[in-house]
Amino acid sequence: MSEAVVTLKKGEGRSLKSGGLWVYDNEIDTIMGTFQNGDIVAVHDFDGYWMGRGFINQNSKIRIRMMTRDKEQQIDRDFLKMCVREAWEYRKKTVDTSSCRIVFGEADFLPGIVIDKFSDILVVESLALGIDRFKMDIIACLREVLSEEGIHIRGVYERSDAKVRLQEGMERFKGFIGDVFDTNVEIIENGVRYLVDVKDGQKTGFFLDQKYNRLAIQKLCKGAKVLDCFTHTGSFALNAGIAGAGSVLGVDASELAVEQASKNAALNNLQDIVKFQCADVFDLLPKLEEAGEQYDVVILDPPAFTKSRNSVKNAIKGYREINMRGMKLVKDGGFLATCSCSHFMDYELFTQTIAQAAKSVHCRLRQVEYRTQSADHPILWNADESYYLKFYIFQVRKER
Repeated sequence: MSEAVVTLKKGEGRSLKSGGLWVYDNEIDTIMGTFQNGDIVAVHDFDGYWMGRGFINQNSKIRIRMMTRDKEQQIDRDFLKMCVREAWEYRKKTVDTSSCRIVFGEADFLPGIVIDKFSDILVVESLALGIDRFKMDIIACLREVLSEEGIHIRGVYERSDAKVRLQEGMERFKGFIGDVFDTNVEIIENGVRYLVDVKDGQKTGFFLDQKYNRLAIQKLCKGAKVLDCFTHTGSFALNAGIAGAGSVLGVDASELAVEQASKNAALNNLQDIVKFQCADVFDLLPKLEEAGEQYDVVILDPPAFTKSRNSVKNAIKGYREINMRGMKLVKDGGFLATCSCSHFMDYELFTQTIAQAAKSVHCRLRQVEYRTQSADHPILWNADESYYLKFYIFQVRKER
C-alpha cells in the first residue's frame, strides 16, 4: 500500500524548513490517500517539493513528527538500528555512560520516545502513537548495540504514564517489558551512590539531566553550610556532602522523596552530615530567614512551575519569590545555584526574573557559570522543545 501524502499550506512549515521535526495541525492543506493514526506519511510543501517522512496522528495538535528528510530512506528496522547506534556512539564520546539517557526523542531523531539506562536496566517512556508502534524494535536494537560492547541489559521497565499520552489517544501505562526484576536499582554518579526507584520515582526514576551541574557545585561546598531546596531524592545535597560540606539540609515536600534521600545518604555514609526535612519550601524559607539562618551555599532546583505558555505569568512569580528567598539566606559572598527545567520559561525570561529578584532584595550577583542540561540530553538546534534546562551559579554580594 502506498503511503499517504500530506501537503502543507503555502507559507507554512517554517519550523520544519529551519530544521524542526514537528508539523502542526493548522499547517496542513490536504492529505491524499488512506492512513491510520500512527502511520508513516510523506510530507510535501505546497508546490509538491519533498519535505520528508514522519508519523501522523489526528488526535494531536502536533499532527506529524518527522523521522527522515531523505526521500530514499524507508522507516524500517535497519533505520531504527542506525538511529539507536548513532545515539549510543554520541553518548560514548560525551558523557559517563554507566547511567545516562541513551535516546532523547526528537534530539536523537526518534521523536516521542525517551530511554534511560540505569546501570544494567533500561527505562522507556513512549509519548507518541507512531513511535509506540516501533517501541519493541527500538528496545531490541538497543539491546543488540549494547551487547556488541559486552553490556548486558538485565531488564526493561516502561514508564509511559504521563498525561500527554491521553492527548495522543493512548492509555497511560507502566510495567515490565519482559522479565520481572527488582525495580530499586543502584547507580553511581559523580562518585555518589543512589538507589533509583524506576517504578515509582518521578519521570523515569532519576533526573540524569543535572549530572554535571551537580558535579559543578562540589567545588563550592567543602566545609560549607548548604541548603538544598526541592531536593527530590537528595542528589545535589549528596554531591555537597561527598565534596566535604560541613552540614547539609535537603528539603522536599514529598515524604517518599525524603525517605529515599535519607536512604541514599546512609548508602554514602553521609547520614551525620546530610539531613533531610519534609516541608513546603515556600513555607520553610521565610521561617529559616526569621530564625536568622544563613548558608554558604543555597541550591534551588524546583519542579517546572509551568508546562504551558498560558501559565508563564504565574511561573514568573514563583521563580521570582523562590530566588528572592534563596538570596536572602545566602551569606554575603556565599553562592546560589538556581535553575528552571521548564521549556516555556526560556533563557531570557529566566535571566530577567533572577535579575528582578536580586534587585528586590538588594543583592549583587556575580556569575560563576551558566549551564544547561547534560550532553546526553542534547539540544537540537531549531528543535526548541529539546532545550529546557537553565542552570546558574552566582556569588551573592549584599549591597553596601
